[in-house]
Amino acid sequence: MIDIRRSRSDRTFGTLARRIGATLLGATLMAATYGEAEAQNYPQRAITIVVPFAAGGGTDSIAREVAAHLQTSLGQPVVVENAGGGGGSIGSSRVANADPDGYTLLFVTSTFVTHAAVESGLPYDVVKSFTPIAQLGRGPLIVVTNKDVPVGSIGELVSKAKADPEAFNYASAGPGSINHLSGALFNQLAGTTMTHVPYKGSGPATFDLLSGAVQVFFATTPTMLGQVKAKEVKLLATTGAERSPLFPDTPTVKEAGIEGFEVYTWWGIVGPSNLPRPIVEQLNKAINDVVALDSVRGRLIGEGAEIVRGTPDQLAQTISSELTHWRKLVADAGIAKK
Repeated sequence: MIDIRRSRSDRTFGTLARRIGATLLGATLMAATYGEAEAQNYPQRAITIVVPFAAGGGTDSIAREVAAHLQTSLGQPVVVENAGGGGGSIGSSRVANADPDGYTLLFVTSTFVTHAAVESGLPYDVVKSFTPIAQLGRGPLIVVTNKDVPVGSIGELVSKAKADPEAFNYASAGPGSINHLSGALFNQLAGTTMTHVPYKGSGPATFDLLSGAVQVFFATTPTMLGQVKAKEVKLLATTGAERSPLFPDTPTVKEAGIEGFEVYTWWGIVGPSNLPRPIVEQLNKAINDVVALDSVRGRLIGEGAEIVRGTPDQLAQTISSELTHWRKLVADAGIAKK
């Protein structure tokens, strides 16, 4: 006969195990309850928005304006911290490794994705390491040339670039920037072989475009808007699906005959991964309300952009789809990954 009765030691061990399990469960429930309470009372202290570029640029300026309005709506200080370098990877890494409590956020642009498409050794994953919160706006790029370049249209640029490939190069704000990959996409679709000349930012790229050291620049509108208005450069086209309200007489690249060419730059805010949903929703509403303000809306429209008041899931879809798009271009164009 088999004795199925438990020994005293077995019963003691079982009781101890149940007590430990109950204690761990209680601690887990308390932590979850505390996290929910923190989320419900958010924010209780200063919030930092990390801008992964140097101070003084167009992205930094937009981020600071948004931060100033968020400070009013959230009732806590909202501080902009510049952490430039590495194509934006230094600032992005800082936020990827931050506590998911809503007090450290990242101001992102399209370069957040294009840089990831080119850089294979990033210490974070743009999809998995962040929580999308809200997109602010998006706008087309503009295709400009040095004023002495003997072309007046996209068609002429393509013809002359094919006839004399060594005579044309295009500037960018750095490897993996939206300017870089826009030029690469243009080469691929137009059949040209213009040489990419990377700079450490849009400022140096603009300087060399004006001096004639480079011929073409697929620039964000705020970067070159002043020079376009002053007729210091030639504006050949915009890169959206439709003509820009800022330049109603200027055709799009697609309209000029380069089928499939459609590029936008955009701005948004993300946080570290696992950011509690109540905090995400509160920030999303606050950001959408700020974007709707006349001053912010007017600022974006004045720079050729359109406001975007979307959900976190819509920003997640933008990041995912653009990453797929640009990675395919990098592979098809044979762009060397770093």
